[in-house]
Amino acid sequence: MVFALFLPSDKNANAMKNHWILWAALALPISCQELFDKEEGEGELRWSFSEKYEPSTKASSQELPDTNDFRLEVKDASGSILYSGPYGESPESMLVKAGAYTVTALSGEFTKPQFDAPQWGDTQQVLVEADRTATAVLSCHQMNAGIRLRIQPDFLTVYPKASMFVQSDAGKLLYSYSEKRIAYFPPSDVSVVMSNEGKDETLITRKLAARQILTVGISAPETEEELKSSGPRITISIDTTRVWNYEHYTIGDEDTGGQQGGGEDDLDKALGIGQARTAIGKEGVWVYGYIVGGDLTSSANGMKQKAPFTSRTNLALGTRASTTDKSSCLSVNLLKGEIRDAINLVDHPEMLGKRIYLKGDIVSAYYGIPGLKNVTAYVLK
Repeated sequence: MVFALFLPSDKNANAMKNHWILWAALALPISCQELFDKEEGEGELRWSFSEKYEPSTKASSQELPDTNDFRLEVKDASGSILYSGPYGESPESMLVKAGAYTVTALSGEFTKPQFDAPQWGDTQQVLVEADRTATAVLSCHQMNAGIRLRIQPDFLTVYPKASMFVQSDAGKLLYSYSEKRIAYFPPSDVSVVMSNEGKDETLITRKLAARQILTVGISAPETEEELKSSGPRITISIDTTRVWNYEHYTIGDEDTGGQQGGGEDDLDKALGIGQARTAIGKEGVWVYGYIVGGDLTSSANGMKQKAPFTSRTNLALGTRASTTDKSSCLSVNLLKGEIRDAINLVDHPEMLGKRIYLKGDIVSAYYGIPGLKNVTAYVLK
């Protein structure tokens, strides 16, 4: 390494003194890499799913999976894997060098078109600064796209020997007339192709993005004359609860599509643990989380996480089943009655790790952390 130093012509004594200090600093036996590493430092990397967990809709024939079963992968800027495994078994935090990191959580692998194979998850990039904590907040949304056909009886009358395919560059699937499942594809251009008497005809091609489900209804007039005299008509409507596209494709005639909808009940408005801990004073609200411990005390680490338990009056909820840090939890007071009898950990140690919704009042402190009291209802998920 070569250093070039240009001295000014000024012969001021103070200026010369400063130049000598600079030369002395350059002469110290410290490499540039050591200086860089020292400047980098270390920070804490955390990850969690956002409190708003998307409700299941008609677009999926499957319920949203438990996020504890998601596959989590944490990579640094060079692509090196720092963690790869179940989200529920991952550490709650990781001490890392300052820099950029990518955190990905997926419900399962998806590499080619498949029926009934929605992939849920998210990827987030986060910058960790020295001596600071950074959190990658993950969503739970559909990563792939889907399409399904609704083939009407009049189409079968006109084209009894035709076959229908849905395809993209990733592959294709035969869509039989009796098929009712959704065909899932990587986000891309997806086509509906009719194969009839040795000829293939692309009926429609649409670019599908992640989270989109496209329903294509296919019908045809009853006579060849009508088929030749009319053109196609396409109608799209979008669901407001989730990106759900509906298209009705009519060969030789026109029709309209309908909007699919969905509502939400009180459980859909439930607060996650992070939200609940900052909603002090709210009464009669639903809160959800995982039962991660009991036998609480007011000490910082006063939470037992393995059976046998001795107290029926309290338990702790975490953001995930693997939560071990009491300071990240919400404490719960179980009053004498049916709810305590049903979910206390003394009589029901099998409740440990279960996802539960509880309705009650949020208080600023119960056993040293924010808590839930006056519980009036519960729902197990």
